[in-house]
Amino acid sequence: MSLMEKVVNRAGGADRPSEKPNNAFFADLIATITDRGRDLFGLRPPRPPQAPGRADALVELCETLLGGKGEASGTAMAQQVIAAYETLRPQEQLTFFEALGEKFGPDEALLDAAVEEWRLTGSETAATEIHFASEPKRQELFRRLNRAANGTRTLVQLRADLLKLSRENPELRRVDRDLAHLFSSWFNRGFLVLRRIDWSSPANVLEKIIRYEAVHEIHGWDDLRRRIDAPDRRCYAFFHPALADEPLIFVEIALTEQMPGAIAPLLAEDRAIIDPARARTAVFYSISNCQTGLAGISFGNFLIKQVVQELQRELPRLETFVTLSPVPGFRLWLMAADDVPMSNEERTMVAALDQWSWMDNPVAAETARRVLEPLAAYYFLRAKTPDGRAVDPVARFHLGNGARLERINWLGDHSRKGMRESAGIMVNYLYDLNEIEENHEAYANQREIVASPAVRKLLKPDA
Repeated sequence: MSLMEKVVNRAGGADRPSEKPNNAFFADLIATITDRGRDLFGLRPPRPPQAPGRADALVELCETLLGGKGEASGTAMAQQVIAAYETLRPQEQLTFFEALGEKFGPDEALLDAAVEEWRLTGSETAATEIHFASEPKRQELFRRLNRAANGTRTLVQLRADLLKLSRENPELRRVDRDLAHLFSSWFNRGFLVLRRIDWSSPANVLEKIIRYEAVHEIHGWDDLRRRIDAPDRRCYAFFHPALADEPLIFVEIALTEQMPGAIAPLLAEDRAIIDPARARTAVFYSISNCQTGLAGISFGNFLIKQVVQELQRELPRLETFVTLSPVPGFRLWLMAADDVPMSNEERTMVAALDQWSWMDNPVAAETARRVLEPLAAYYFLRAKTPDGRAVDPVARFHLGNGARLERINWLGDHSRKGMRESAGIMVNYLYDLNEIEENHEAYANQREIVASPAVRKLLKPDA
């Protein structure tokens, strides 16, 4: 089905006007200010460039932007900077980011004077002056760029570019720290709006849900409708006023009678739909971050907590809130880590897991289970990063949010992706509302991994 057909045919969609962002008025206002600023100060409106821009010219534009004081001229100049940045090729982006790191740091003379004043007086006022003097000039540059139309959207994309280049250029991380610092305020929970996504949501938003799904691929519009429009399914997303049609993070939920151990039955086309009134369990089976430029900006924990509150209001008989989560680093750890408690024979078997025929052989499947379940328990309970955190990224997220590792599910996902990344293993993390804070503190302060007796029982005695 085409996007246009989707708009026309979806339930309730034919006679509804398209939803418009509530901040459209403010976008128009910013555009008007920008145009007025260009008129007053003789700036040309940005044109689509015919050739890639130059990093050195862009740096000069940024210096001019920081040197100005007028709101109108500043907004117009910010638009010029954004237009110029969008012309840069990756190598020129690198040159630009290097310049941001080298030329747009703190004012050293101002900082020295503030430090000297504090040493002489020790006053709180002098300490405050150190705080302001130590701020890199690029932070103010980013604030001024944010005034332009689509400034926030551009800065999020700019950080996505920066993160990509930082992998091989660690000196750029100081620039990233400044952007991340600003984003942690701009994307504070107080600014985020929780919206339920259903079949009546705008088509462009639904299209992005399909595109951004990162855990279990959505195979077209029919598959999407099964996930968000069935009575026993829910989907929620966080939005930001500056990115009104861009979900930041979303979660897909299945309402079930019991805690599930496999993903295929939840996503099956011919599954039996249950009456939500009979549901006692809410299963968070997919959580997808949508914006690469917001990596590391934590709002996933707020999403889960607020969705739980929404579900409790709608369905007060829900008793259990769990995830059905992949284990994306397990297979790599099995094959590459130095501390895997595995014999050579077991290592050979694990290397052959992609040969699917073993799953049809009950004896071979049981042998694999006896090997992999204890290894999975070791992976979650004993394998750690150098700073003592859980080695699995999904585990870090849920344990850090106060969940308990409740159950390890053998062959919970035997899709190609599930076998390649997780050796077929899936896990349930339980969000017990009475224990969330205690679990969070245990993990945050002591790096203690809270797990059920059933998981701990899987560990070999000598592990």
